[in-house]
Amino acid sequence: MTRMMRGLAGLVAALWLFAPACWAAAGTDTDGSPDAVLVVVDGAAISTQQFEAALQAAVRQKYYHRQPPEDQLAALRSEVTDNLVDRVLLLKEAQRRGIRADEEQVRAKLAAHEQRYRDHPQWQADRARVLPEFTRALEEQSVLAQLEAATRVAPPSTEAGLRAYYESHPELFIQPEQLRLSMILLKIDPSSPSSVREQAQQKAQDIIGQLANGADFAELARRHSGDDSARDGGDMGYRHRGTLPQGVETEIDKLAPGAISEPLRLLEGVAVFRVAERRPAQLRTLQEVRRNVAELWEREQGETQWRELRARLRAGAEIRIGADRVRAAAGDSGAAGAGAAH
Repeated sequence: MTRMMRGLAGLVAALWLFAPACWAAAGTDTDGSPDAVLVVVDGAAISTQQFEAALQAAVRQKYYHRQPPEDQLAALRSEVTDNLVDRVLLLKEAQRRGIRADEEQVRAKLAAHEQRYRDHPQWQADRARVLPEFTRALEEQSVLAQLEAATRVAPPSTEAGLRAYYESHPELFIQPEQLRLSMILLKIDPSSPSSVREQAQQKAQDIIGQLANGADFAELARRHSGDDSARDGGDMGYRHRGTLPQGVETEIDKLAPGAISEPLRLLEGVAVFRVAERRPAQLRTLQEVRRNVAELWEREQGETQWRELRARLRAGAEIRIGADRVRAAAGDSGAAGAGAAH
């Protein structure tokens, strides 16, 4: 399959992922068979064909090899079923609120697809059939995005609310351990023969010997180091955990403040490190992280409101599971997750 054909296949898959509700709203199934209905949501049928197409699109998005592990398949089926049901209910709620699609945005997205596939024969052949459905899918996508944005607007934060969030999530506001390091880097071209690296290793050992006899680290760094920090006597400033290569960090973790490392190999050459200071991890004050706390609190409030809206819509809807054969195809947990018939 050519790259362009894969792209068009992805476009068609996106139609199934984004637009099942609009097809379902017609209340008919692709093959007309009544037992092909997966779920009926307030009178709108979601067919097994729509479910399978949405499932395939979800697999393509979520799994690189396009084959979910067997132990995750039931959960994925349940998630896809839930999303299809929610989509029907959310579109109905958006209609009740009078939310309309952003036509300018829809036209721009359509134009982008037209531009991308204009020279592709398969797109030209299928355009008349696919375009109306794709347009409707983009319109629904716009409507749902507006509904979600309006729902996620958090109420104004209060001092008490921010403090409660801060105190209940201390792990989010911890300043990681910091190390103040100095380095002498003996630079080596990566393509150099092993003999050059051995010479650098020996020179690093000689520098360590000089340091042990009282030589000044900063002076040796200015004289020998090929790193930009040489002009500051090798001072690299404070570093958070994880900013150094894992093997180097492991060795430095063994050093007390003031200690000198053995020669350590880096991509750039051979290095000698000195630990100048260790700052332990500590909880930052609310005043220091107030803006971050407010942003996280608002995000959590918005997520709660969005989740509660979906739950309210489900609670007030008539959701009926289709035939037992379809229920088995969707997975028992998926059928339950779709909102057991009531």
